[in-house]
Amino acid sequence: MTKMLSNARIEARIPTGDLTRARRWYAEKLGVEPVEERDGGLRYEGVEGVFCLFASAGASDGSFTQMSFYVDDIEVAVAGLRARGVVFEEYDGTVNGIMDIEGNYPSKGRGERAAWFRDSEGNLLGIGEVVR
Repeated sequence: MTKMLSNARIEARIPTGDLTRARRWYAEKLGVEPVEERDGGLRYEGVEGVFCLFASAGASDGSFTQMSFYVDDIEVAVAGLRARGVVFEEYDGTVNGIMDIEGNYPSKGRGERAAWFRDSEGNLLGIGEVVR
């Protein structure tokens, strides 16, 4: 049987109501710039992943994490993003915007520290640090 998609590269797609506004927000708040663009879309590359912003009449309801950025030190990353004006969500269990989460996939460690924020379009994004 064919493995179908097991060897495929995976990319995230994030909807935007206003692509120009979203591009500016991602540059100003997250410090990322697209590596490519096309009519109605922007493509971003990280060290190990890719995401695209695209113009859309639809929108996410913002009730779930659509994309996460993994960092080595979440405290430093959250402080740096806050200095750029990013506002972090506060949930039951967060302390200064960061939540300690028990359990993880075995290959990723024993837990995770995470924080969440919304982009200019209301999409819920996360930032995480693996706890080994």
